[in-house]
Amino acid sequence: MFAIVAGGGKVGANVARTLLRRGHELTLVEQRPDRYERLEHEFEHQVQLGDATEMFVLERAGIARPAEIVIAVTGDDEDNLVIGQLSRERYRVERVIARVNDPRNQKVFDLLEIPQTVSATQMVLGLIEHEVPAHELIHLLELKKENLEIVEVEVESGAPAAGKRVDELALENARLISVLRDGKAEIAVGSTTLQAGDQVLAILEPGQEDDLRRLLLKR
Repeated sequence: MFAIVAGGGKVGANVARTLLRRGHELTLVEQRPDRYERLEHEFEHQVQLGDATEMFVLERAGIARPAEIVIAVTGDDEDNLVIGQLSRERYRVERVIARVNDPRNQKVFDLLEIPQTVSATQMVLGLIEHEVPAHELIHLLELKKENLEIVEVEVESGAPAAGKRVDELALENARLISVLRDGKAEIAVGSTTLQAGDQVLAILEPGQEDDLRRLLLKR
């Protein structure tokens, strides 16, 4: 795979190192001369000096080879938006991943149809929610391209699903993936019996959580 990584900070440099270790080709683009000089010692001809929001810089980096994936991980959300849009609309790159530094900008990325985004802040908040002993429903992962999301729910004592098998549940808009009980996880199958305190992972379309709340949470 040939990839272009825009942004040579800690995130971009680590992504580039990992891709290279896995045997992929890439060009790392960095616009700060001081940072570029440091990266050049490590990546040599695989790093380019320039602003990846400029088309001639992307072309010099090899986007027309074509690049199979563009990863925009600069520290500036506006730059990541522009890089993502150029890659998709101008150069028809199918796979684009963009870093969202400020979660308040996520709606803009969605509006401009940048399909895959990564927000470290949102990930940390999700982990914090995961560690809170009492919670209702946690959104763990959104699969935008597939219009699906993965959520976690803890089965409450007295919930309609407590003590029932998975195949007895009237779930129309969701599918259970796994059940975590006493630190051990198992794949949710029809014969799996749910108990109060189980942490359940489910996959469903965004906004279709009502079935899960109705069955897994206490009325």
